[in-house]
Amino acid sequence: MERHRVSPVTVSRALAQLSAEGLVVTRPGAGAFRAPARPGTPQSGDTSWQEVALSADAATELVPRSVDSSAVLTTLAVPPPGVIEFSGGYLHSSLQPEQAMAAALARAGRRPGAWSRPPIDGLPELREWFARDIGDTWTAADVLVTSGGQSALTTALRALAPPGAPVLVESPTYPGMLAIARASGLRPVPVPVDSDGVRPELLAAAFRATGARVFVCQPLIQNPTGAVLSEARRPEILRIAREAGAFVVEDDFLRRLIHEDAGPLPRPLAADDQDGVVVHVCSLTKPTSPSLRVGVLAARGPVLERLRSIHVVDCFFVARPLQEAALELVGSPAWNRHLRFLARELKNRRNAMTAGLLQHLPELALPHIPPGGYHLWLRLPDGTDEQALVSAALRAGVSVTAGRPYFCAEPSAAHLRLAFAAVAGPQEIADGIRRLRTACDEVLS
Repeated sequence: MERHRVSPVTVSRALAQLSAEGLVVTRPGAGAFRAPARPGTPQSGDTSWQEVALSADAATELVPRSVDSSAVLTTLAVPPPGVIEFSGGYLHSSLQPEQAMAAALARAGRRPGAWSRPPIDGLPELREWFARDIGDTWTAADVLVTSGGQSALTTALRALAPPGAPVLVESPTYPGMLAIARASGLRPVPVPVDSDGVRPELLAAAFRATGARVFVCQPLIQNPTGAVLSEARRPEILRIAREAGAFVVEDDFLRRLIHEDAGPLPRPLAADDQDGVVVHVCSLTKPTSPSLRVGVLAARGPVLERLRSIHVVDCFFVARPLQEAALELVGSPAWNRHLRFLARELKNRRNAMTAGLLQHLPELALPHIPPGGYHLWLRLPDGTDEQALVSAALRAGVSVTAGRPYFCAEPSAAHLRLAFAAVAGPQEIADGIRRLRTACDEVLS
């Protein structure tokens, strides 16, 4: 402390880091000592046999599993320094409620029993809070707390469809869900969407043609198109699924990222479901932080027990301190203040990106301006090489997302998805648009 002019906390952290690296050992009452030298790195063995072992299972599978995380990793990757992030799937730190989350975590840690084993289904108070958000007739007994939305979707697909079965998905749709389906040995079947959401007549035809028993959709601010399922189509979707004897997995992931000028929102599909057709998925991750991985599965009837069983087998339960912190956060006055701030800031960023695209990149078609969420979906000129444009954009200093991974079959056209929530603000959005203009001049000319 005296030599380096640092605090006791800094010294303590340094010793903890050295201990974790195996360079120092601590002895209570004696002090910290240099650890014995470690032996040299052993030579690696021959792991080539694993190629045979890992591929042998596929020979007996009706639909071979495809374990490919590349599309998911694209949205999770941190771009190189100096690159503007139009590819991010989470809020920039300036949009996260960091102080409120820190205070909630501190309060949660002092709660009685905060570090004991939680109820398997999740804390009753947290489940009740989520249930009220879904609809008036839903209760805590219908809700299961999960480790974020991705975990909830994985559990739902594993519970509802056996390996080899078809599963109907919106086209285009979230690549992470396609990755879940393929890793589970399921066969995604596309159902096209337009500006009013999934097309009912094509959904009914897909059920008849495939015999599928599951349809996965995002009725509110669909990813990537930003479409909202229209009021006229909502009862149609439920009716079609009920007649097919199928479940609708409703991924309601952006309800808390609605823009300030959005107007009244449609209720979740689950709120209008009386027959147990809908399995509802939502999460606190998107409006807070990628590390607050708390979500829920909500369902009625025997399917809830199957969902619970698979969730328990996979991960036992969600860490209690995280659930307690989530409960503290949503119960604090800071929560609604944060949502109002987020609605205003996301609207401003959406408007800034939209204006920049119209001014500097008019050849990129923007068919729909969403009333919520954190991204725009652009159609590229016919014949554009998506990947060439993505690579050129990265060289110009901006990361963007290609549209191809959002389709489980042949895409209707080339697309880009641009996110506006992972950047620092409107000025960085303007800089990113100018850099994307440079890339388009290189590829589209």
